[in-house]
Amino acid sequence: MSNDVVIKVSNLGKRYRLGRLHDNNLLSEKIGNGLRSIFQRFRDLSPFPFHLSQEKDFWAIREVAFEIKQGEVVGIVGRNGTGKSTLLKILSRVTGPTEGEVELLGRVGSLLEVGTGFHPELTGRENIFMNGAILGMKRAEIKGRFDEIVGFAEVEKFVDTPVKHYSSGMYVRLAFSVAAHLEPEVLLVDEVLAVGDAAFQKKCLGKIGEVARGGRTVLFVSHNMASVKTLCGRAILLEGGRVVMDGDAASVVDRYLGDPGMKVASYRMAAGKKPPCFRSIELIQEERKNGAFAADRPVRISFSIDSGGEKGLGVNLFIRNEQGVCIHHSADSFVGPSGVSGPGERTCEIPAYGLAAGRYRVDVSLSRGELEVFDYLQDALIFQTGLTDATDDKARAARWRGLCGPGLIRWE
Repeated sequence: MSNDVVIKVSNLGKRYRLGRLHDNNLLSEKIGNGLRSIFQRFRDLSPFPFHLSQEKDFWAIREVAFEIKQGEVVGIVGRNGTGKSTLLKILSRVTGPTEGEVELLGRVGSLLEVGTGFHPELTGRENIFMNGAILGMKRAEIKGRFDEIVGFAEVEKFVDTPVKHYSSGMYVRLAFSVAAHLEPEVLLVDEVLAVGDAAFQKKCLGKIGEVARGGRTVLFVSHNMASVKTLCGRAILLEGGRVVMDGDAASVVDRYLGDPGMKVASYRMAAGKKPPCFRSIELIQEERKNGAFAADRPVRISFSIDSGGEKGLGVNLFIRNEQGVCIHHSADSFVGPSGVSGPGERTCEIPAYGLAAGRYRVDVSLSRGELEVFDYLQDALIFQTGLTDATDDKARAARWRGLCGPGLIRWE
């Protein structure tokens, strides 16, 4: 392993045997397996109709390999069940791998779930010193950081209370504060930050950024893609327990969320669909670059609707950003031609600079009133807006601070 590499993962795999005992090199799991084997013998002798499940291998991760250099902040992204937490548990030595190996240099601080490494019978004060000792710190070092840890966690009144009496919020605040302030060379953070309130999450993200700027290495598992893009220069995408992409954070997040050029600047009605319904929906702009719509030009959305003879129909349009936040909702009335079944057209326009550069999803519904919905399409359109090459456009875009672009508001 080269001098600047602090984490090296080689052909890493973790297998679980569903319904049966499995081998592992950790004492805690061997003890658990021993207890389960005693119960299994009792079950085999019992007259009651227990059913033994068949042995089946499940690989949580397989053939995972990467290197991380000192000072890198790396996001681990992927859908639920793709092996992100398993990977971090192996790196933090909570569980051992079935195959492959991990090389780690320096002290590792981890926050994988609420209160990881805390003893419930010990007080907050005692757990802070215990965790510091586990990390190899001297008592004087821990004492020098003690007030900062307690102040960040906001548990001053409860620091001498056993942590089993803490709320989940207090627990996770103290656990994160210990992991972040005891100066590990490598910090592993799972999605556990979602347990805290909004103010605490913001505080934690700021601390992670501060840790990263201090030259320490951070692995950050999150479903918040905005945080991954903001904090991480690099990201690793897991699918089915394997690494499918390793690169700059923005590109990996784009791959995870889906390629806008693959789906869906248009929608066509599926065969056999009954009206009232959308026959087609299309995004229109004369010039596009690499599949992205230019932010400095208007984008039109064209609807073709089969009313099925129904009158008083309305179209609802919802635009969501890549975090799923609805940043715009618009509605318009539509009535089929003379009440006769057949196609009808409707268009709307997103003005130039109406949306900041980024990725967007469009949901649409066809309804009468608020309760009678005839057709609803989630992610009917997915598109991306990008900057043009003009210097003034880039300068103007750099000043955008909101979810939408400056063109949403018209000054008179």
